[in-house]
Amino acid sequence: MTSENQPVAPPRSLPPRASATPKPVAAQGKAPAASATTLPALTVRDLSIFFGANQVLKRLSLDIPAQAVSAIIGPSGCGKSTFLRALNRMHELVPSARMEGQIHLFGQDIYGPEIEPVIVRRRVGMVFQKSNPFPTMSIAENATVGLRLNGVRDRAVLAERMERALGMAALWDEVKDRLDAPALSLSGGQQQRLCIARALAVQPEVLLMDEPASALDPLATARIEDLILELKKEYTIVIVTHNMQQAARISDFTAFLYLGELVEYGATSKIFTHPAMKQTEDYVTGRFG
Repeated sequence: MTSENQPVAPPRSLPPRASATPKPVAAQGKAPAASATTLPALTVRDLSIFFGANQVLKRLSLDIPAQAVSAIIGPSGCGKSTFLRALNRMHELVPSARMEGQIHLFGQDIYGPEIEPVIVRRRVGMVFQKSNPFPTMSIAENATVGLRLNGVRDRAVLAERMERALGMAALWDEVKDRLDAPALSLSGGQQQRLCIARALAVQPEVLLMDEPASALDPLATARIEDLILELKKEYTIVIVTHNMQQAARISDFTAFLYLGELVEYGATSKIFTHPAMKQTEDYVTGRFG
């Protein structure tokens, strides 16, 4: 078997995922120092994002624990999606965007000059608000497109990784007999789970989700939430959501953003029951937003 038929190995410049037990995170964005045995999946320090002269994020600092679900909440326009896209260097696709600060993935600066953006996006996957399967591709082709773009050609490897990814996305049993069918033949909820499978197939370490269930009916939303709770056993998940009940149900930690600033960050149970900041309390109780 030639080298091009092998799965793509993680680059040396980004270390493999650490095994870590999430620790409580301080309120008001003051992330605690990691212990000797605990390494956050993502460490964000003094992050500011500009689009031209417009500053959207203002010096955000927080630690995102590994193998946990962290929810990003806040009113529309507060910078939630902007923050999420900074975590896998998607803003570099926007000519007017500029970033200040640091983001580390398991201790490695993902914006370091030696790190290629495509490497970061392989290690930090993304699922968008609107399901976006490739319309001209089959279910199987959608699930494996990331692998093929990364040079995997061996059919056995592609088949094994496809089945595993579809299984992890709770979709395999529903589609295993029609893998050659168009992806758009699936329901909306199934299409979103296919997009999750597509992201999982390349074996990322972190999975970013931008309102992944906002366009789905309650039953499909419940399936996505159950899936997220299952996936956190192996992955670090960061989810943007407008749904306070959803954040309370599925997240371990919650960050509240307002006007581009991090107001408070901590364990979800504390954010929703005993927030440190009056502004947080007003938002989670529906007084504004």
